Amino acid sequence: MKSTTNGCLHVAMACAMLMITASVASAQDPATNAWGVLQSAATNSSSSQRLAAMRVLQLLPGQTKAAQLAEQSLQDKEPTVRASAALSLGTMKSKSSIPKLLAMIKTEKDGDVALAEAKALTDLGNEKGYEVYYAVVTHTWKSGEGLMGGEEKELNDILKNPKQMADMAFEQGIGYVPFGGIGFQAYQTIRSAEDKGPMVEAAAIKVLATDPDPRTGTALAKVATTSKSSLVRAAAYDAIARRKEKSLLPVIKAGLSDPKDEVKITAAAAVIRLSE
Repeated sequence: MKSTTNGCLHVAMACAMLMITASVASAQDPATNAWGVLQSAATNSSSSQRLAAMRVLQLLPGQTKAAQLAEQSLQDKEPTVRASAALSLGTMKSKSSIPKLLAMIKTEKDGDVALAEAKALTDLGNEKGYEVYYAVVTHTWKSGEGLMGGEEKELNDILKNPKQMADMAFEQGIGYVPFGGIGFQAYQTIRSAEDKGPMVEAAAIKVLATDPDPRTGTALAKVATTSKSSLVRAAAYDAIARRKEKSLLPVIKAGLSDPKDEVKITAAAAVIRLSE
């Protein structure tokens, strides 16, 4: 009986030592603990924790584990989590995630998420992402065939919630640049307006400044000279200047007589840049 008791004590002591050893090892490896925290947050029942996890993943470029966590969350039930996961993949430069992003954007019906997935694709050097932004600005697909099947309904689905898209664009950091001297106070006025369309278009236009497709330059020139929104016109001239397409110079000269100062000033800079 005594032998049995001693045996049990030895087993108990051995287990205790293993637990202590594991605890010490864990304490000595904070990175392991940190990954545990992130993985737990990424799958937590609280959407706010999942969202926070997706946002901070962009701080971990080149980390395979981080990319995998973000890819898994592309199918999260919450649109904001899916959007943040996509944006983080773009920021992390996870090129291996391009096929997954393309697959998700084909079935995505939330406008803000579609914008995020498109932004991620452009950040990763995939030109398919520009198509969503082109559609936001022109209300048509480049080729007449959309990313999600070509029906008009899919474009309406993407554009159905301008306020939500504007908020997402702002959160992405692409929604506002002080185009032609439009200050923060003016921006606040625009953002609080009932019609969020101009801000969404301005956000999309900023992204299109790097789209190599010449059709985009032509579309931007048309927007710059015909849009009713001074914010959109200024954004278009800004993007045209950055694109350096000298063939657009004859068209954008009209901006020098724009009734809005911020637009006229931006157009002037665009004309000078394209005249060099």
